[in-house]
Amino acid sequence: MLIAPLAWLVLCCLLAVGALAVFNLVLVRFIEALVPPLGRFVEIDGERLHLVDSDKKPGQSEPPLVFLHGLLGQLNHFSYALAARFPERRVVLIDRPGSGYSQTARPQTLQRQAEIVARAIEQLGLHKPVIVGHSLGGALALALALGHREQVGGLALIAPLTQTVASPPKPFAVLNQRSRLSLWFGAWTLGPIATLLRSRAASDEVFAPDSLPLRFWSDGGGLLGVRPSALLAAASDIASQPDEMPEMMARYRALDLPIGVLFGAGDRLLDPTTQGVKFCAAAPGARLTEIAGGHMLPVTHPAETEAFIRGVLAWRADNGD
Repeated sequence: MLIAPLAWLVLCCLLAVGALAVFNLVLVRFIEALVPPLGRFVEIDGERLHLVDSDKKPGQSEPPLVFLHGLLGQLNHFSYALAARFPERRVVLIDRPGSGYSQTARPQTLQRQAEIVARAIEQLGLHKPVIVGHSLGGALALALALGHREQVGGLALIAPLTQTVASPPKPFAVLNQRSRLSLWFGAWTLGPIATLLRSRAASDEVFAPDSLPLRFWSDGGGLLGVRPSALLAAASDIASQPDEMPEMMARYRALDLPIGVLFGAGDRLLDPTTQGVKFCAAAPGARLTEIAGGHMLPVTHPAETEAFIRGVLAWRADNGD
């Protein structure tokens, strides 16, 4: 007697899951129409990478700048208010593998992402650029310098992840799961809706004590992080850190290039003392700058961030690398 009701229950559940999946496909189309790719695509080892390149022009200053964004971010974080402040030199903004419009790396580790970025630097003909890395992009910049030193002229790290974090910050805690099946199921059912519903509270945490800028979700690309593919890639980014960061930390004393570190004193996602002071004590010659602000300095404090990057560029010029 129970077979028929159970069968109907299973059927209703499957229909609900299917409806959510279809809704998410429509949502992805809407988001990508609202926030389309800004640049072009290049193929690196069979994987598609999306980037914006201002291209090489006569009379440009050296070195070029390569920008790498953080967790659940995309290159729009830099195009929003910062990248245009360097008209005198070649600027390359990269969607990290798995983020924005770049294909997810296989595997989605810092080491593999660093290999892809190193190949992109080579393919684009960039000579020892200064790598600007924000948040998780700072960890990627460090992985690039540790594994591909010959292609890096200096590091400008903005609120970087430099030390192992026992658990991800609150806005990303839901992505800290080991089961790929549950992650995939969540990402393609309730994940995007839940992310949108808690976006205001999460944004307050990510930006505080600064305010969320107008049009960040569109012009700053924030909506791209809601897509299932972005959620899955971010979960892989989080899962790889406990294995990769300790090995990187053990090698910081080998870093022999100009490294500037910028933190907002009110950063609620990554502690300036743990991630900034501790790193600078381990990396020879790394310099820490602290300003008023939160975690999203490239968006909320572009003028101060520009000044910081120009300081690293001047240091790199004096270093003669």
